Amino acid sequence: MIERRRLLLMRHGAVDYFDAGGRPYPPDSVPLTTQGVTQARAIGAALAAGGIAIDRALSSGLVRTRETAQHVLEAARLSPPLEHWPDLQEIRGGRLSAIRDDELRDAFLAAFEGPVPRDRRFLGGETIGELIDRVLPALQRLLAADDWDTALLVAHGGVNRAVLSWFLTGRHEFLGGLAQDAGCLNVIDVGATPATSVVRVVNFCPLDTLRTETRLSTMEELLQKYLKLRARSAA
Repeated sequence: MIERRRLLLMRHGAVDYFDAGGRPYPPDSVPLTTQGVTQARAIGAALAAGGIAIDRALSSGLVRTRETAQHVLEAARLSPPLEHWPDLQEIRGGRLSAIRDDELRDAFLAAFEGPVPRDRRFLGGETIGELIDRVLPALQRLLAADDWDTALLVAHGGVNRAVLSWFLTGRHEFLGGLAQDAGCLNVIDVGATPATSVVRVVNFCPLDTLRTETRLSTMEELLQKYLKLRARSAA
């Protein structure tokens, strides 16, 4: 029988990326909202209810992933050391103010629609290929370590899509249509290769398991909010 380890892959909980004037907060220091804390603790409670033990816990090192991991572990009553891996930080955008109004839709959304070409840029910044090329080597370093059976990794929507796409295809591809809502959990049973791995759960959100709150993607919601804030600041 194939022996598999278990990777618990989370997206950080909810945050506010823009202030009331439409200006983006510094991306490295955006904290969780109250809702984001509640989402993280709900995952921790689910892990505790399932009797899950965690051998290693990792975040991307950004405030929103560190806080999410800390709340998950506290609610789950687990205390592995929390590691921070900067290679797992979110895809990096450029300057929003430099993007013309007629370019905003593609700048926000094109990097997360369908199979995405490697040269597609996110918000005028990093390309999908650049994201994949730093995330997958970090993932493979984790998989090469033999000191864990169950690992918690708290990262970001783009990063998680890169990880899930690799497990699903075995290639350096990016499936943008994989939903990764705030505070979600994915469960991957890791074999020796992507082909022998099992993507068990995707985008599990215990506070809204059927995702009835919205049919918009995260980036569509962010674009709507930013368009309103930009229009207000220009008035």
